[in-house]
Amino acid sequence: MPLALLALAVGAFGLGTTEFVMMGLLPDVADDLHISIPAAGHLVSAYALGVVIGAPLLAALTARLPRRTVLISLMGLFVAGNALSALAPGYDSLLAARFLSGLPHGAFFGVGAVVATNLVAPERKARSVSLMFMGLTVANIAGVPVATLTGQHLGWRATFLGVSLIGVAAMAAVFFLIRPTHTPAPASGLRGELTALRSLPVWLALATTVVGFGALFSAYSYITPMLTASAGYTQSSVTLLLALFGVGATIGNLVGGRLADHAMRGTLFGGLVSMVAVLLLFPVLMRTEGSAAVAVVLLGVAAFVTGSPLQLMVMERAAAGPSLASSANQAAFNLANAGGAWIGGVALAAGFGVTSPALAGTALAVLGLGVASVAYAVDRRRTVPVAVRDRVIASHVPEAVEPVHSS
Repeated sequence: MPLALLALAVGAFGLGTTEFVMMGLLPDVADDLHISIPAAGHLVSAYALGVVIGAPLLAALTARLPRRTVLISLMGLFVAGNALSALAPGYDSLLAARFLSGLPHGAFFGVGAVVATNLVAPERKARSVSLMFMGLTVANIAGVPVATLTGQHLGWRATFLGVSLIGVAAMAAVFFLIRPTHTPAPASGLRGELTALRSLPVWLALATTVVGFGALFSAYSYITPMLTASAGYTQSSVTLLLALFGVGATIGNLVGGRLADHAMRGTLFGGLVSMVAVLLLFPVLMRTEGSAAVAVVLLGVAAFVTGSPLQLMVMERAAAGPSLASSANQAAFNLANAGGAWIGGVALAAGFGVTSPALAGTALAVLGLGVASVAYAVDRRRTVPVAVRDRVIASHVPEAVEPVHSS
């Protein structure tokens, strides 16, 4: 694996840290700005909204630029957004800064995934994507806990200044480790990118991402009340358990990348089936502290096994212009975050019990299997094996007629 992938992983680490750290800083931000916890929660939504809007928009606007230049520019916008978050004088300005911070998130992962696959041999594409995504999963193990502790001891503004420095490091890593010759401007331009999005298989792959990862966020969004009210953990222990989720996600990401290079579709189906099994067992596993810790790790493994296959599937279905579709897949991840959390909340509000969001996630994972199956059927219908095609062509070629010679 080329060292250039490290540059992409550093950027992913910064993006993952700033995306998830706000959850741990909500009480501190609320106290400092004299706002309620629900109002502070809108800062999480502002970032997610920035991702959904920025991913396709920035990918489209930069369609004709060299990929290395795009990556550096996106990280520059990321640095600016986090620096403005640290300097925000009030709630409204912080809300705007968080939205700005989210804009480059999806486009960086989308363009970065295309660059990662161009750096390696075809049989290692999924593994290269998983190594870039490893920055995101490691952020849940180290970046988010350290950033949360920094915010709690030095103030939440110090956290965002620190994240800005990670962004500067990522810009330097991209500049020095990724060669311009490896990241030329796409030949297809915006027209080719938009044309690729007209493909039904691309939209089916995006739908699989929304529904499949919606299953994860249906349960994960309410993991804290499950761990405290059902498994019996104290509130102070939850941070460590969330780091265990990051460990599971890192394992699943690396395993999924390696397996997908051999059988992309099989890895995707295997991951979704694993999600169904883990979420179905959640109500049982959440009864004791030990089994609950195992459940958190297994949830991370099962969910992120599917990450690289889904990203690569979208890119391959949009081969003529993969950057926009790849970035749109990141928007799909965030739609899954919002939609899954809402569906899990509906189950919880309906009084079905503290572990009911996991069962709602089970239904979403089953639905994800259904969408993936439809996508597979469409691909099979559109792909005619060469041998079969040759036989069909040969059956329609008239036999040669022997010439008639006059005596």
